[in-house]
Amino acid sequence: MSTPTITSLAFLTPGNFADDDPYPGLEETLRLFEYGERLGYDGAWIRQRHLEHGVGSAAVFLAAAGQRTERIELGTAVIPIGYESPFRLAEDLALADVLSRGRLQIGLSTGMPHADLLGDLVYDGEWRGFDLSYGRIARVVENLRGDYLGGPDTVIRSPGNVQRLRLQPHNPGLAQRIWYGGGSLRSVRWAAENGLGLLSGNIVTGEGTDDFTTAQLNLLSGYRRMLSGERPARVALGRVIVPLDSADTATRARYRAYAASRHERTLAPQGPKRTLFAPDVVGTAEQILERLTDDPVVAEVSELRLELPYEFHREEYEQILHDVHHLIAPELGWQPAPSAVREAAR
Repeated sequence: MSTPTITSLAFLTPGNFADDDPYPGLEETLRLFEYGERLGYDGAWIRQRHLEHGVGSAAVFLAAAGQRTERIELGTAVIPIGYESPFRLAEDLALADVLSRGRLQIGLSTGMPHADLLGDLVYDGEWRGFDLSYGRIARVVENLRGDYLGGPDTVIRSPGNVQRLRLQPHNPGLAQRIWYGGGSLRSVRWAAENGLGLLSGNIVTGEGTDDFTTAQLNLLSGYRRMLSGERPARVALGRVIVPLDSADTATRARYRAYAASRHERTLAPQGPKRTLFAPDVVGTAEQILERLTDDPVVAEVSELRLELPYEFHREEYEQILHDVHHLIAPELGWQPAPSAVREAAR
């Protein structure tokens, strides 16, 4: 088995907040992005969640995060495409990307969770016949490429300006920073055929196997086999990693209880889609390193993303990021960004 070599380290946070006072939680999530950048993490990602105590618009949140950070990549994981107008979403993402000086990484998924509750609120008319799958994502990517609308003579005339029509602001590089959150062989093949990066986390579909590791390895090999063109395969692997080393006794107990409460779901496929879950990686840095180096999927990737647990506090998130940064990631070959090293030395 090959030794893992991680060259990019990021984290994904749920962006928790209280129902009766959401601002403090959102502010703490912005501070977590700042903290991750100071440590030298390469990326900070936010979940997009609807009807929950979490960020409902990743583009709006990342526009704010872009003003609070300078270097770190800013990611969305993932935006369910069923809620979105492909053109309007592309406009929002393009604006946030320009404001961040080109640091957005856009993760998308198909479907619309809670469709029976939200479908009629999102759309004014009948929506059940709409394409809420891959075609809708392809339209977002097409809009971000910024092709002109109409012919050469199709223009907008405004005071002091005449211009051809296309999505604005236009940044041609953004269309190259689109990811798909794929958990099935069909979805990863589509992502590869369309030149999207692959986000693969701790949930996959069991296709021909009840073993999570085997299923995820099949996804990665299927994705790479179907890649076309000159764009390199960019795969980011997500794992729930919770080190105990600098946590106090009460927090260690909380971490272990959290992992134990989720362990049963990892023992067999769940539901009609045969969903497979990876066990959370909780323990000392030494124990975590042993599990990661024994994980054949980790050995297949160079980008690792920490999936931070739901409903933890900022201090706990910072402790997790600190311990992974100092005790785990360097042993996997990762080095912090040079600018972060210089900042820490001041």
